[in-house]
Amino acid sequence: MDHAQKPGDGVPAYTRWLNRRAARVFAAAAVATGLGPNAVTLASACSSAAGLLLLVALPAGWGTGLAAAALLALGYVMDSADGQVARTTGTGSPAGEWLDHVVDAVRTPALHLAVFLGFQRSFEIESVLRYLPLAFALLAVGHFTSQILAEQLSRSHAARTAAAGSENAEHAGAQKGVLWSFMILPVDTGVMCWVFVLWGSPALFLACYAILFAFGLIFAGISARRKYMHLKGLGK
Repeated sequence: MDHAQKPGDGVPAYTRWLNRRAARVFAAAAVATGLGPNAVTLASACSSAAGLLLLVALPAGWGTGLAAAALLALGYVMDSADGQVARTTGTGSPAGEWLDHVVDAVRTPALHLAVFLGFQRSFEIESVLRYLPLAFALLAVGHFTSQILAEQLSRSHAARTAAAGSENAEHAGAQKGVLWSFMILPVDTGVMCWVFVLWGSPALFLACYAILFAFGLIFAGISARRKYMHLKGLGK
């Protein structure tokens, strides 16, 4: 299963050392039982949907938050495992990649919309912060789209010009070490999953959620500028 692992450079710490290792175990079990990557993707979507449903349907509380966090984290594990299953079994396909991206594209804003509905249902927030989840949803969608488009446009340019070396050079220059993985921990999807253990305390949850938004906004801005400059360079 080692050959199915993605490089760890530039990846946030939780994803790099916890989520991907847990996904490795899940992927091995999926391969052993004959589950394909698409089935794992759909299981990931169901786990995440169940976690979000708890946040929307039940009053805020410590038990609800812990259960939701566990389901969201499990969904994230399986989101990493589907790719490992595809690479291990050689069953990866454009259709499977499309399905994975569509699920992520829905799940990303759905999480923050669930937080918004949870705020309206259970949290007594009188300030403008009650609308923070809507801003977070826009930020998450914009960053996700930026990443996907930059990747596809780079691939398209490389295919047209047969200059894959320029793309590889950009990736090589972006390699980061262990310190970077911890520095960007606040933008790790796994951290976002587990912040819901604070769902029983509106003040604690809101404070941590706002901090994650601030880090996400800064990181997305830096990432977008880097991608824009890279793509701008390809056009020369």
